[in-house]
Amino acid sequence: MKSYLRRTRLILPVLALLCFCFPVDGECGLSAGAATVDVTPPTLPAIQNGGFLERSQNKVLDRLSARCFVLKSDQTTVAIVVVDSCMIPRDICDRAKVLANQKTGIPVNRMLIASTHTHTAPSVMNLCLGTRSDPNYERFLSPKLAEGIARAYQNLEPARIGFTVVDAPNHTHCRRWLRHPDQYAADPFGDKTVRAIMHPGYQNSAFIGPAGPADTGLSLLSIQSADGKRPLGLLANYSMHYFGTGGGFSADYYGKFSTLMEQKIAGKDKTAFVAAMSQGTSGDLQWMDYSQPRRKNYSIDQYAGELADLAFDAYQKIEYMPADAKLSMAETRFILNRRLPNPERLAWAEEINTKRGTRRPKSKPEVYAEQAAWIDEQPQEEIVLQTIGIGDLAITAIPNEVYGITGLKLKAQSPFKVTFNMGLANGAAGYIPPPEQHYLGGYTTWPARTAGLETTAEPQILETLLGQLETLSGQKRKPLTVDFYNDQQRTAIEKGKADENNRVNRGQ
Repeated sequence: MKSYLRRTRLILPVLALLCFCFPVDGECGLSAGAATVDVTPPTLPAIQNGGFLERSQNKVLDRLSARCFVLKSDQTTVAIVVVDSCMIPRDICDRAKVLANQKTGIPVNRMLIASTHTHTAPSVMNLCLGTRSDPNYERFLSPKLAEGIARAYQNLEPARIGFTVVDAPNHTHCRRWLRHPDQYAADPFGDKTVRAIMHPGYQNSAFIGPAGPADTGLSLLSIQSADGKRPLGLLANYSMHYFGTGGGFSADYYGKFSTLMEQKIAGKDKTAFVAAMSQGTSGDLQWMDYSQPRRKNYSIDQYAGELADLAFDAYQKIEYMPADAKLSMAETRFILNRRLPNPERLAWAEEINTKRGTRRPKSKPEVYAEQAAWIDEQPQEEIVLQTIGIGDLAITAIPNEVYGITGLKLKAQSPFKVTFNMGLANGAAGYIPPPEQHYLGGYTTWPARTAGLETTAEPQILETLLGQLETLSGQKRKPLTVDFYNDQQRTAIEKGKADENNRVNRGQ
């Protein structure tokens, strides 16, 4: 009898472990929770960033949100937060993660916090070009993000996840165009280096055509209850910079798209469902098609509605992964150098800064003079790169404003079936033009906190993320073939021919 009891005491824990790890009817596997917290500034006026010069707003056009998702398996718990903010520096993201860890136990290196990049949100980044951080809002934001993660964690329940990608080429275009060689422009330092600029104007004959391709994939990650009867969350991703509003704080098209998707998917029960639109690789992309005439009376509501219609049609066709789909995550932190000002640039900056005194910059030369002094004192930047794997889907997180070509290279080489890239995640380390784009100049290359990393930053970041994708998938990256570059060149040539035809038809 004693021998039987000893065997029973040994067997029961093993049976319990087996029941926990291999349950029947979807009782184990993936769990998910979602929540939204309001991050509209509680105190007005507040400083707004997103422009060259500092300004404040004392009006709220629509509410700002942090949309939070927590995914959990028996091995890993991951948090993803999409915040209606222009950009959030690494230290503020890290502060929020520490607070969330205290509330949930989720490791800080298993949390992803990304900005949408609305240009009409309160500033939490000091020296975001000519704008300081708003101290009241900076203190307010991190605890709210931690609160959102904790709420999503409390809402965990057995879930299933699916994904899809639909091409949306009519809603994002390259906004960086090449100047004619005889019409190069001067930079803020007085040198004639500007061979390409953002926003050339519609059908402007002074420009040749786009300086790069557009990443036009609209990606959707859907989260439902395990039985498929209730929608829990939707994480969308699209490479479009922002639409643009004015006169107050706004979540821009990201908020409007999210609200529309909540209405379309959850209907009256939308309070229990969270939809978010995240920023992709749109450093050189925006909604305007400068090869065509300006669209008259085209509104942000129309834009968000068109994109939501495309997304909802694709959403209804999503196929879901099995309950045992693998959830994994990797994070790498490393140091990149900034491009430091030479003695001549520092002397130029010192003269301007001395003359300006304590007032805020009022011109581009004053902005870049202040930036030169800051960069000289901050010669390096810590970069946080992450990759999340969910079955056949991968999500990369990059703390930069990333060109469309970089996003396309990541997608083309990823060993996962589908990959999408979230920009301005876990920090705000500025634009990372591919090395060849530095030659073309323009404000995404002028040394600043928002564009100051070394010229080889893009390939270093790309290589690190591809290594993470290989580790999580257990497979080698796909080769970047000649066909990939030929496809991009063919698209650019066709675009250029269309632009030239338009000019001929207009009699230019």
